Amino acid sequence: MARLAVERSHIAGAAVLAGLLASCAAGPQTPPVTSTPPPLVTQQPPAETGPITYKSSGNKDMDAWRASFSARALASGRDRTVVKSFLENISPIDLWLGSEVQAAATGISDQAEFAKPIWDYLKVPLGDSRVSTGTEKLQDEAGLFDRIEATYGVDRQVVAAIWGMETSFGAVIGNFDAPNTLANMAVEGRRKTLAENELLTLMKVVERGDATRQDLIAGWAGAMGQTQFMPSTYLAYGVDFDGDGKKDIWKSDADALASAANYLAQSGYARGQPWGVEVVVPPDYDYSLADGQERRLETWVATGVTPIAGGNFSTNGADYAELWLPAGADGPKYLLFHNFSVFKKYNNADSYAFAVGLSGDAFLGARGPVTAWPTQLAPLSVADIKLLQAGLNSKGYDAGVVDGIAGRKTKTALQGFQKDRGMVADGYPTKAMLAAVTGQDSATAAAAAASVD
Repeated sequence: MARLAVERSHIAGAAVLAGLLASCAAGPQTPPVTSTPPPLVTQQPPAETGPITYKSSGNKDMDAWRASFSARALASGRDRTVVKSFLENISPIDLWLGSEVQAAATGISDQAEFAKPIWDYLKVPLGDSRVSTGTEKLQDEAGLFDRIEATYGVDRQVVAAIWGMETSFGAVIGNFDAPNTLANMAVEGRRKTLAENELLTLMKVVERGDATRQDLIAGWAGAMGQTQFMPSTYLAYGVDFDGDGKKDIWKSDADALASAANYLAQSGYARGQPWGVEVVVPPDYDYSLADGQERRLETWVATGVTPIAGGNFSTNGADYAELWLPAGADGPKYLLFHNFSVFKKYNNADSYAFAVGLSGDAFLGARGPVTAWPTQLAPLSVADIKLLQAGLNSKGYDAGVVDGIAGRKTKTALQGFQKDRGMVADGYPTKAMLAAVTGQDSATAAAAAASVD
């Protein structure tokens, strides 16, 4: 059409040609060849190196410890940001770094499972409120306990009992910052190596993404969550049972309870086997057999030991047990099986493991013990037990460290003393036994004990 227009008029053709040239000039053109400018380079700040600087905590011992520990944490490969977040806001806690009296309250011998008579210690775990709540939890979360039993092979009442013992079923998980508590423990010094190792482990937990820095709420000794795991236990046995990508032992019942079951399973728990059976023994029984040694069940039967409920023992394959006298010859008597020792992996105190076993049974409707406690026997105080231990050691009966805790070694030493003198060798420390060992009457021994510490 442009050609026809040119034939009709030279003038029109010239106009069209000019238009075409203008149109070509405005269309896509091949760009001229030019050099590509270099990309813009953003300068990155150099990585921080050297010691981390902190504002003072207000405690010179804490500041000195932090400087040393921070450097050691970095040298061990811990993430700089995590190290700083753990240590930048630490501050003294009176419980650990206050007066000597306050610090003493964190000692092992001051804990209820060691300091109280066993019948007083059991009042809370076997109280009506705890037992009714435990029973309700088993019913309300039956599906969760079904899955936990199927996955880990740990009886539900045991997991619920641990839950109740540790945090009253998640109601009391503590309100301390775990890194700060562990830092205070380290500075206080009695468990410095433990506290530092747990701090390093807790840093690994955050580095792996199992928990955030903000999650780390603990009790007064650094144990965390609904089932009170120390960091090393959490790192090794914590599980994400609800599948949300975190091992949340603080807010997730599923994660907390499954983690506890995993720990018990890995510690050797045997599903369906008893932890202990209350028994009766014949008159004039040789209580020196209650020496902490496991013997075959048939051996115990041969000595006259029988279940207090009557009939034969039904243990589902548990063949070995020890005879245990939690309050001496006048109190309840138990054969303890392997699962009892598994409970002690959680807390290495006989009274704690006993409370777990009894409360778990109570959740299922089986209350114990049947035999009454000999509350007429005045128990020894921590200071009394120190005098007893020192007296036994001085007479050649190895009671171990004089620490005020009447553990297995102290009771075995006392049994030896009793047996050599024709006494009932039950190893139970009483005022009468303190007087017999020390050569003082009870009142004098008690006065002397008051001066210890």
